[in-house]
Parts: sequence; C-alpha cells; structure tokens
Amino acid sequence: MKFRTVAELVEIAEKEGLKISEVMILHEIEVMNRPREEIFAGMEHNLTVMEQAIERGLTEEIRSHSGLTGGDARKINEYKENAPVLLSGSTILNAVSRATAVSEVNAAMGTIVATPTAGACGILPGAISTAAEKLGSDRETKVRALFTAGAIGFCIANNACIAGAAGGCQAEVGSATAMAAAAVVEMAGGTPTMSGEAVAIALKNMLGLVCDPVAGLVEAPCVKRNAMGAAIAMVAADMAMAGVKSIIPTDEVIGAMFKIGQMMPVALKETALGGLAATPTGQELERKIFGAGK
Repeated sequence: MKFRTVAELVEIAEKEGLKISEVMILHEIEVMNRPREEIFAGMEHNLTVMEQAIERGLTEEIRSHSGLTGGDARKINEYKENAPVLLSGSTILNAVSRATAVSEVNAAMGTIVATPTAGACGILPGAISTAAEKLGSDRETKVRALFTAGAIGFCIANNACIAGAAGGCQAEVGSATAMAAAAVVEMAGGTPTMSGEAVAIALKNMLGLVCDPVAGLVEAPCVKRNAMGAAIAMVAADMAMAGVKSIIPTDEVIGAMFKIGQMMPVALKETALGGLAATPTGQELERKIFGAGK
C-alpha cells in the first residue's frame, strides 16, 4: 500500500474498496513491520491522550505559565450550555471548545498529541470527538479517524511542510484542519474521494496564514487558531459530503501551500518578528513576560 499523494491514496482506497484508514493501517503494517493489533493499540493510546486533554481543558483551571492563555475553553462551553441562541450551533461550538481545551493544555505544558504539531494539537481531537458524539461513533471508528488523518498528514509532509518555521501557520493549523476534515468525512460515512475534497476545501481556506506567535510562545494567537481550525474542518466535511468539489485538485492545493510558505518572509514564520507579535500590544506583552531587556 504505497502512496505519496492524496490522489494516489484516494485511488488505492476507491479501487480496492477500502477506507482511507484501512489503507493507512496496511501501510503502517508494511513500513513498520509490526502486527495490526500493536499498530491499532498505539493509535488508540493517542486517542486516550487526546480525550484526557479535552477533559482537563474543560474541567480544570488551566493557565499557561506566561498568563497569556487559559480558561477560554470553559467559557465557550458554558456559553454553549447557557446562551438562549447559538449563532453557530452546538456542534460547531463543541468542536471549538474542545479544540481550545487541548490547545490550552498544551500551552500549560500538559500532555497532548502533536497532530501534526503541538501548535495545532487541538483541531483533530476537537473535530473527531464532536463528530463521534454527533454520529454515535464507537471507539474503533474514532481510532480509524486518526489513521485517516495520519494518511493525509503523511501526504502533506511528503509534498509540502508541516512546521510553522518552514511554512507559516498554514503548514501547522492548515494541515491539521485538512487532516481533521478528511477524518470527519470518513466517520460520517463519506467516500475516500469526499475525504480528499474535504482536504482541499479546508486547506485552501488556510493558505497564507502566517506564524506570528506573541512573545515567541505557542499560545497567542495559536489557541484561537486551533478553535477556528476545528470549525473550518467541520464545515469543510459537510461541504464535501454535500458533493462540493474543489476546482483546484487537492495535491495542487498542497503544492500551493508549500510555495506560499517558501515565499513568506522570515518575519512571518515563527520568529515573532512580524504579524501580531510585532504589534504594540504584542511587543509590550513580550516585555512583560521576559523583561525590559527583550
């Protein structure tokens, strides 16, 4: 089960009548030379870590050491439960609050799963856990969703980049959003082709997103970008399931993301020299955290 691009991945899945998750499992068995049970158990452990991070972020008083982030997941969750009208609906807000929860746990030095990076760790757990709740999915379906996301991340990493320092936040949050969109489509019973389209729809709406962490910390605006990434993933999945297709093929969208990252100035790639980090407030926060000498 060898593939390098999303097109190859989808073609194998459709031709063989397999889910993308199964193609990825077979790929892992071949590449890692490990039994299916061991590979599946490893991914299930990742799911458990994600679920624990969600629980922590929604129930505990989470604050980062810098004081920049923490508590927003609980605010969103409480708003969802108590507001008379929800403009974006309870499903989207569930995904948003859970993505925020995991990202806040990361900022507070808690245990998370990098998907594909720590800076984008909330999107996949937020989307998958919410979709599972909405669909009544069993645990195997949730674990398989992680394999689907992994297959997409594998393609992006092989043909572009997944690090903010290399390609901007589009490479981190953008990739995670695309991975989550594909995973949710499979969870909802969509075809591999639909998952591929969801990747394109999600990623194209993240193109050009810069990496500009305030004070150089993976907190602001990272946490809120995780929240919005989860929302975009859910909407992209719905669009793909509705039969909406990307005019630009998925792998070309990934290629465009890579080229955009190459053209980005260094100031906008995780250096904290541009964007929001360079605003007066961003610079003042950096001085408060690290001292006037910065």
